[in-house]
Amino acid sequence: MAKLQNHVALVTGAGRGIGRAISLSFGREGAKVAVTARTTAELEDVVAAINDAGGEAVALTVDLADRSVPARLVTQVRERFGPVDILVNNAGLGSSANPKPVVDFDDDFWDLSLQINLTAPYLLCKAVLPDMLKTGWGRILTIASVNSKIGSLHGAAYAASKHGVLGLTRTLATEVAASGITVNAICPGPVKTLMNDKRIEYDAKRLGRNLEEHERSLTPIGGRLVPDDIAPLALYLASDEARMVTAQAYNVCGGLIPF
Repeated sequence: MAKLQNHVALVTGAGRGIGRAISLSFGREGAKVAVTARTTAELEDVVAAINDAGGEAVALTVDLADRSVPARLVTQVRERFGPVDILVNNAGLGSSANPKPVVDFDDDFWDLSLQINLTAPYLLCKAVLPDMLKTGWGRILTIASVNSKIGSLHGAAYAASKHGVLGLTRTLATEVAASGITVNAICPGPVKTLMNDKRIEYDAKRLGRNLEEHERSLTPIGGRLVPDDIAPLALYLASDEARMVTAQAYNVCGGLIPF
């Protein structure tokens, strides 16, 4: 039997990168997958890939900058597939969109970063929890970052929001531990995504380095991760195999940080 058979997963930021890789792996393991992001064409491509592999998926185009979206989104998934029992908070806004030191930081960008990276996951957790508590089973997984444990030069909003995600994860995990619900985070290092491409370009220019040389130096193992490096851990944490794993924040970072 597939590991996620008879489960309903909601994955945010699923159009590309880590979210896409996780969605495809969940679909292969039998979950009904609701994928969401802002770009319809990318979501439809993910849905087609899941359906072509024999799975079942639906695309829901939303903007998590709108605080009213999370509750409506969970309702839409419930109406289509049933209650969400696996939530993956993956959508995020990186520092590369507007990098500045704190003294010059853009206040509107700060607010938007915290809304997307921290408030939206909080609201999505609130929206899925009643059904999970009713059934006595649930998995909540947030894709954080190594910057949930260390700072990010010229990326205060990103680092602050990702640090906040770990506080949310650990607090919620404690609250629901006896209810059959686990709550964990994955903390990737630099991953080959469009968002991270812009960040390493910024850093290479700032440091006066050749882009290829800079990329090779990003992790002790060498180079960057790819989205498929993250998906296997996400699948494990979403499965019954991880029933005794909660309140954890796992690094997948090529040895970048040891804690």
